[in-house]
Amino acid sequence: MTDHPTPADPADLDATDPLAAYRDRFVGADSPLVYFDGNSLGRPLRGTGERIGRFVDEEWGGRLIRGWDEGWLDLPLTLGDELGRVVLGAAPGQTAIGDSTTVLLYKLLRAAVAARPGRSDIVVDRDNFPTDRYVAEGVARECGLTVRWLDVPHDGGITPDLLATVVDERTAVVLVSHVAYRSAFRADLPALVDVAHAAGALLLSDECHSVGAVPVRLDEWGVDLAVGCTYKYLNGGPGSPAFCYVAARHQGGLRQPVQGWMGHAEPFAMGPGFEPASGVRAFLSGTPPVVGMLAMRDMVTLLDEAGIDAVRAKSVALTSYAVDLADALLPEVRLASPRDPERRGGHVTLDHPAMQAVTARLWERDVIPDFRHPDGLRLGLSPLSTSFTEVRDGITQVREALDAVA
Repeated sequence: MTDHPTPADPADLDATDPLAAYRDRFVGADSPLVYFDGNSLGRPLRGTGERIGRFVDEEWGGRLIRGWDEGWLDLPLTLGDELGRVVLGAAPGQTAIGDSTTVLLYKLLRAAVAARPGRSDIVVDRDNFPTDRYVAEGVARECGLTVRWLDVPHDGGITPDLLATVVDERTAVVLVSHVAYRSAFRADLPALVDVAHAAGALLLSDECHSVGAVPVRLDEWGVDLAVGCTYKYLNGGPGSPAFCYVAARHQGGLRQPVQGWMGHAEPFAMGPGFEPASGVRAFLSGTPPVVGMLAMRDMVTLLDEAGIDAVRAKSVALTSYAVDLADALLPEVRLASPRDPERRGGHVTLDHPAMQAVTARLWERDVIPDFRHPDGLRLGLSPLSTSFTEVRDGITQVREALDAVA
């Protein structure tokens, strides 16, 4: 058996954590509940309730329809620019907020394949998030294309060498998750971009499990298109709207398929035909989800204050500590995430045949991870709201639950 180092004392880790004070800003973080699902739904910030109350009383209740001319109409773009600056590495004018991740994936994927006429393939891996796979299948069926499936390791994801085996002159678009939803494998996105571009294909990146926990540099890496949700590490709340990124170099040549009035060049002209707006606004469709953006605004401000590089350092420390604890306390469990923290995102997955029963037992005891088929217990460790003591307490209870269901 491989010897593993004794895990550190969590009290010492919390005492030296430079971001520890941020935990107090989240609702419920001071309770005994152990929350290992911040990568599915982040805790709300304490200040968000006050913001929503002020919005109801002052902006919605006080300004009423005048609010549209006083900032609401432009909020998908102004907040998109702020999101781009703080966590996406995107210059202004390339990020917009609205719709769900699924709808935005469809818009961008459909626009991308249309921009590569004569090419027949969409490349996606079999272990990608279901929405990504389903949308790819739907677009392929709609457009008479083929999905080229890529098999990846259970505890890994797409590598440049693997991608190079399937990308060729037939490839229109490569659809990849920057951080894999099951394994937390962090793809080498700039290298994947190089492989796709060498074949003349576009690359569409799903940033759902990256944004807010892992530094993203979409402009620097040459990414063509990206989408992501805002209710995980951006703490936007249940169903908060997603974002899309369209690199400036593509904005004049891509035409999204859901032509709504907010994407029109003159939405209030109410004209007889559709003329797309210039820039990323053309990728909007319907009325902006103003209320749905309120909580996210608070978290983007907090991330700007903390700094995404410091957040990433805390994320690496938390997931590494979880791996150390699993090695020491759960020797029968298989690590289904990369051991190398450079190749790992913000969560850790532990495989064991009993994990579905373990998850149910843990939820009864106010320890909240999630289960991913077939055998995975997924520990999502949101850096600003999770402490090292919480991680230790939670994994200790995983040990007890495993013993109980064995």
